[in-house]
Amino acid sequence: MAYDLALEFYLPVAPDKVMRLLTEPELIKAWSENDAIFENRPGGKVELFDSWVSGEVIKTGNDELEYSWTVIEWDEGVQPSIVYYKLVAEQGGTRVDLKHTGLPDEEEMNKHESGWMQYFFGPMENYILENDF
Repeated sequence: MAYDLALEFYLPVAPDKVMRLLTEPELIKAWSENDAIFENRPGGKVELFDSWVSGEVIKTGNDELEYSWTVIEWDEGVQPSIVYYKLVAEQGGTRVDLKHTGLPDEEEMNKHESGWMQYFFGPMENYILENDF
């Protein structure tokens, strides 16, 4: 059984700014308030939320980004899940189409479904609004 999420978020800035918020370590640190490593090239290292998430960049471009995603609590041997973002200019901002595929079980899928807003896009939107980004 596949444990996959397809979510949509809206951010009030242009796609190029959203891509910067997703890929520039200093900006990731600013909105997440956690250490981050992001080497924005295929094969590049990804570490988010003080290394709670680790992965590797699969694909990067102007309006799409894909990387593997493993959480520190997952059992060794669990296959990494895949996170894919498609950025679409919409109403003066950006619609982010997010697909998170290959989560290990239903519990992780449910935790990630709420976690994307609570820990990722919510803080990112707050950062945008509070900093006139």
